[in-house]
Amino acid sequence: MTKLIALVDGSIYSRSVCDHAAWIARRTGSTVELLHVLGRRETGSAPADLSGSISLGARSSLLEELSAHDEQRAKLAQKRGRAILDDAKTVLEGAGVGEVTTRLRFGDIVETAAEFETAADMVVIGKRGEAADFAKLHLGSNLERIVRSTHKPVFVASRAFNPIDRFLIAYDGGTSSMKAVDFVVRSRLFEGLACRLLTVAPDTPESRRRLDDAQAILRAGGYQVDAAVVPGQPDAVIARIVEEEGIDLLVMGAYGHSRIRNLIIGSTTSEMIRGCKIPVALFR
Repeated sequence: MTKLIALVDGSIYSRSVCDHAAWIARRTGSTVELLHVLGRRETGSAPADLSGSISLGARSSLLEELSAHDEQRAKLAQKRGRAILDDAKTVLEGAGVGEVTTRLRFGDIVETAAEFETAADMVVIGKRGEAADFAKLHLGSNLERIVRSTHKPVFVASRAFNPIDRFLIAYDGGTSSMKAVDFVVRSRLFEGLACRLLTVAPDTPESRRRLDDAQAILRAGGYQVDAAVVPGQPDAVIARIVEEEGIDLLVMGAYGHSRIRNLIIGSTTSEMIRGCKIPVALFR
């Protein structure tokens, strides 16, 4: 891994994004590019209905006033964006990250992330954005859009950073979870961490075979793996084991075997991100 893209905004999750990005960068030797995207919400106002009720001269004057207001609002948004990026850079450099760059962009966050992810190995984003405290039961819309569109692993930062010593791979035998296992073996990110491998499914010979195959790959990569097949509802079982065993990081595929996996995040994935208090690394 050589480069991370870390998406920061004005939310309470931005500090956690920086702390997690710093942890990843230190372990992998990666550089970090901080990205803050200004959309129409930050730089424009709702269109005004100026028809019919006022004279042409008054409309012209009002249009000029609105234009000046929008220009000032855009300038303030830029200043705020640069301040967010400067603060984030200070956090990363203070955490020992050697190379940190910042970029302020206008446009759609998904399109911008897609542009910059081509040169990166992983995208780091908070679970929720600036409306986090007003929508505690909902994932950030930008997170869902980015997970659907990106071709790189997405590291979803929890609300606050805590030391990471143990990680759990939720493995269902699908393509996404196979990519997760392959990434763990190839990346320096997970070196020295305790590995737990879990398949939530009926305990059948097929489930055992899939789990054994994944365990063999991990062991060949130098991991001592604690593996198990546990029946039950995937999100409930995973959440229980994360809590009971003190798991610090969840690794899973963004999609399972659903036929509509290309339209929405897999249901189990959504539930895990929504309910988990630990960071989640997603692969598609």
